[in-house]
Amino acid sequence: MIPKIPIDRFAIALVALALAAVPACAALGIFGNANMDDVIDEKDIEYLRGIIDGRYEKTDLADANRDGVIDEEDIAQIEAIIKGEEKVLWILDGNGEPVAVHKPVERIVVEYLDNAELVSILNSKDKVVGIDYAVAKSEAQFPDLAKRKNVGQMNEPDYEAVLSTDPDLLLTFSPMNIKSKADNLPGVDVVFLGLYYPDLKDPANSKYVDGVRKLGYILDEEERAEEFIRWNLGWVEEIRSRAAGIPEEERAKVLICAYPYAHLDTGTFRTYSMIDTLTQMAVLTGVKVMAEDLPEFFGSSYNIQVDPEWVIESDPDFIYLHLVAHTYSGLSLEPANGYDATDPAEIKAARDAFASRPVLAEMRAVKEGKVYLGSGSFRNDATGGLIGAAYMAKAFLPEVFDDLDPEAIHQEYITRFLGEDFDLDQGGVFLYPPIEKGDGRLAGIPDRYAERLAPA
Repeated sequence: MIPKIPIDRFAIALVALALAAVPACAALGIFGNANMDDVIDEKDIEYLRGIIDGRYEKTDLADANRDGVIDEEDIAQIEAIIKGEEKVLWILDGNGEPVAVHKPVERIVVEYLDNAELVSILNSKDKVVGIDYAVAKSEAQFPDLAKRKNVGQMNEPDYEAVLSTDPDLLLTFSPMNIKSKADNLPGVDVVFLGLYYPDLKDPANSKYVDGVRKLGYILDEEERAEEFIRWNLGWVEEIRSRAAGIPEEERAKVLICAYPYAHLDTGTFRTYSMIDTLTQMAVLTGVKVMAEDLPEFFGSSYNIQVDPEWVIESDPDFIYLHLVAHTYSGLSLEPANGYDATDPAEIKAARDAFASRPVLAEMRAVKEGKVYLGSGSFRNDATGGLIGAAYMAKAFLPEVFDDLDPEAIHQEYITRFLGEDFDLDQGGVFLYPPIEKGDGRLAGIPDRYAERLAPA
């Protein structure tokens, strides 16, 4: 379901896809990766022998069994990894900390959407025995997984419920509380993969891609992981290559901010810094993110509070409001959005309420109907921001991405990788206003609502 590529861009796309097939430069974070490339193979055995006989320098990941000595036992461990027969796999987690994973992994508890999706991508849904609140509430997206044991919200799960599933592995969403979870779950390997760090400036070398690869080794699905990575990086590079040709003076100005939910509305706007996936998605498309000019933009905090005066003064071409369906702490919020939403009426009402604020009345984006509400799944799915970036690209720069079909990319992800029977033409609310594809076809909401659309 890859969209048609114009003839003058065909070569660009082929180059992009070819580049995506080349091994990344970042070292795979698995002990035994002696030569520090992105795969465990015979070259690591050869390199390890060179370390043992003094020809090569010791590398950070050469001690495959982490016993403090480089010797023949490390070669035996690498051979076992290559065959998928290792009993313990030592990895660097998403925080760069060494973690032992005991194999085979047969029973998994997953926290939040990205881990649930990635386990599905790697053909291992049948191994999931427990899920967190957000996955349990996402029945349309996860018709099978949503029926598994609900162990509560991810920040502080019900540890007794987790242990009752007798898991081998807990895939945690957050880089925080890992030690606390491990301490409360004796006999369970707790792993943070780092999927929330896609680094769309250099995705091939990101913690996100490394996390996908590492879970491939953990679940003995290395080939499937590489198939998904190639597909993902190919589309990211296609978007980047088109955006690269946009002159600086023609970059649309976009404000990316959180939807002002009542319990969070302090009278200020919450925009996002460069380390956040939302901002990286927008930057990938070639637009100018308004927060670029703030001193906190390259800081360590994900969000930046700005006052309405700054927003009005900036007067962006577009406003993009990030929605959340189910929070990390176990709340479900309105308007409904994502896979489990079926009618865009709620999201339209939320957009109208935001755009009708008197203080925003004279803003260009409000007057021209260029206020978009986007599903929270774009920020927290397992594509590292790819799906959200595709929708943003089409919404913000339709001339540059004239033949890019974000819904086709999204549908391929659902069908080919998640393995779910979910038709985007029939269900799901992901972007409002939707992208009008012509002939009554929409991207972002089901096609049947085309006649209901009011002029912006």
